[in-house]
Amino acid sequence: SFHRRRYYYLSSGINAEYGGANEGEAEGAHATALTQLESSAYAIHESLRLVVDYQNHHRLKERIGREIAEYLCERVQNWSIGQTVLIVIVAFGQVFMLRKLFDKPAARGGKVGI
Repeated sequence: SFHRRRYYYLSSGINAEYGGANEGEAEGAHATALTQLESSAYAIHESLRLVVDYQNHHRLKERIGREIAEYLCERVQNWSIGQTVLIVIVAFGQVFMLRKLFDKPAARGGKVGI
């Protein structure tokens, strides 16, 4: 079975529960002071989000590289099959021509010559 994953990155601004204001909020909104626990949780959240972004970036690059490699492998395989068929045809043609060249003159109707 073939599985396909798609990765998208969505950003919607700073979450209000971490003390920031969304872009659409009124300018008169007061920013609350973050406790040390909230600040640490926010820092961990941002670090983990950054790690996820890096992982998705590398997954996408790996997928693109794999698709290019598979396409190239398919083309090389098709070219090799074509070359093999051509070599077999040329080999049979050479055998046929050599047999025809060394046939006895009596088998060719008694004519002598090339």
